[in-house]
Amino acid sequence: MRQGSAPNFCPPVEEGLTIVFEDEQGEQSELEFLGLIIHQDRRYGFFFPVSEDAPAGSSGEIVVLEVTELDEDDQPAAFELVEDESIATEAYEVFREATKDLYDFSD
Repeated sequence: MRQGSAPNFCPPVEEGLTIVFEDEQGEQSELEFLGLIIHQDRRYGFFFPVSEDAPAGSSGEIVVLEVTELDEDDQPAAFELVEDESIATEAYEVFREATKDLYDFSD
């Protein structure tokens, strides 16, 4: 299993783990989980969109979701899209620093 290079980073329990999310309109999206960052007392998950036509990472897009609910084991149970671009950018920079030995997010 991959190890994070920062104490505020939680890597996926297995490589290639995908989660299917459903929005309010019932539309589903499959995302590959890259890890979770705790930043300023909030938890943010980072994901690659995946589909049959576009494998993880092929679009270069990273989706940032905030954990909005935890289950009884303190594990993420619900997420919400981070719509504030400055918050998403700040969280992403923290994620990039924490995972610099794992991922190459060249701009």
